[in-house]
Amino acid sequence: MKKTLLYGVCGMLMTLTGCAIKNDIPYPTVEGSIQALEVEGQCDADGNSSTQATINKTDRTVTLYVDDTVDRSKLRITKLTVSNDATLIPFDSTQCNNYKRFPDVGFSSLDDLPLSADTRMDFSNSVSFTLRTYQDYLWTVSVEQIINQNIVLENQIGNAIIDNITRSVVIYVSTSQDLSAIKVNTFNLGGAHGTVVPDPTEEETFDFSQPVSFFVSRAWEEVSYKWTVYVYQKEDDSTAADADVFAMATRAYLNGSITSGKQPVVEYRKASDSSWTTLASSAVTVSGTSYKATLTGLTPGTAYQYRTTVDNVNGSTLSFSTAPATELTDGSFDNWYQDGKLWNPWASGGESFWDTGNRGATTISDSNSVPTDETCNGSGQAALLESKYLVLKFAAGNIFTGSYLKTVGTNGVLSFGREFTSFPSKLRIHYKYTPATINRVGDDDYEWLKGRSDSCHIYIALTDWDEPYEIRTRPSERQLLDKTSSNIIAYAELIRGDEVATWQETDLELEYRYTNRTPKYILIVATSSKYGDFFTGGEGSKLWVDNFELIYD
Repeated sequence: MKKTLLYGVCGMLMTLTGCAIKNDIPYPTVEGSIQALEVEGQCDADGNSSTQATINKTDRTVTLYVDDTVDRSKLRITKLTVSNDATLIPFDSTQCNNYKRFPDVGFSSLDDLPLSADTRMDFSNSVSFTLRTYQDYLWTVSVEQIINQNIVLENQIGNAIIDNITRSVVIYVSTSQDLSAIKVNTFNLGGAHGTVVPDPTEEETFDFSQPVSFFVSRAWEEVSYKWTVYVYQKEDDSTAADADVFAMATRAYLNGSITSGKQPVVEYRKASDSSWTTLASSAVTVSGTSYKATLTGLTPGTAYQYRTTVDNVNGSTLSFSTAPATELTDGSFDNWYQDGKLWNPWASGGESFWDTGNRGATTISDSNSVPTDETCNGSGQAALLESKYLVLKFAAGNIFTGSYLKTVGTNGVLSFGREFTSFPSKLRIHYKYTPATINRVGDDDYEWLKGRSDSCHIYIALTDWDEPYEIRTRPSERQLLDKTSSNIIAYAELIRGDEVATWQETDLELEYRYTNRTPKYILIVATSSKYGDFFTGGEGSKLWVDNFELIYD
């Protein structure tokens, strides 16, 4: 009996030891991404103060600009936040000023780090970071320095020709200008914060009858370099007519060159008209040898002519056409069809311009963005967007221009934006709203909202993305719209947290951040819970929207 038991135990042990224990459980996919990045001297592409970096989570790149007060080879990072507590590893340790003291975690400010930490890096070339979670994610950061070298002499013709390789400058002035006594208005050869010795702006006039040497240093440099400036006379045969024009739907922006000290007069007309309209002088700004002018009140989709006059001499007649006043597709929200539990905001058999999160909602429940005959004008249909708790998680009612791509678990992947190339001034909307108290919080960062009134959110963005923007709501790989992104040309929004019991007509006036770029996509989003992307809001919040219209004025 004992012998039999012993054999059985031995056989079991042999069986166990003969089996290799294999771990077939895969690591979870937890994406590491750069959420924010700031450095000393950060600015925008024009050199104006700004802390906004362009973060592309698809390509895993960050692009930012710095002014001429900092040395890119020893540039201090002041903020670098990452997702999911990813470990931060510089790809090339030699680019760190002190690799051993560089932090291995994200930080919101330098105050979060030990005093011994050193966040300086050499950004003369692009810098890469590995963000390590369960996987490694390689991110690349590029820093461009903006050094605005600007020289303006009295009666200067055109911009100074500045050669940073040979350290030489060529400037032309009119034949009426005495080379031995030229008033110097601006001489930023070392950038806005650099130094020039001698400083010609300190003299009433300066002698440029012979080539002049200056010693120039930039703000971060301890050494100076010798530059040579050549000033020549030439016939002033230029007018302000050689202007570039960027036409929108109801306005156009002119940028041209002019002889220093001159004032252009701008005239314009429809190509079909015979008489000219003179632009008010207040709409023309002259700076050195450049000028800008803004034409407003234009008719969309129309051919125009313009010309400039300097010293009573008319320039050439040039042409441009304004962009058409493109209407918003299906802005009435009249077209819907139902496929089982799924409500779609377009006609059966038609093409979609708008979509909702219903495809995600109907995987576990019913649609929460539906048509209603409770409209703003008593006809057709409107969209009713309701926030609900759908068995497993909170879902805000929503509608947007774009398409719902897929559901990952209980999370949505969306394609934001539809092709669009015009320049509306406003989005006119009709809406009403009943907020509920926020009782669902899907993200600890928003726990403080619990017990407060919910808010609806309606916004419009004109963008120049190369393709529609992908939205992902899964927390481990969350990618949402950043309204400060440099790809957003114009933006407007409405956030409302109180009850709007009757239909209201409201205009969302677009703020154009850039007046020299043409949109590629239009994005309009309406949601019954502002923080719905974080699965946070109040059950029962309801937003009705109807008759959205693009206004051109």
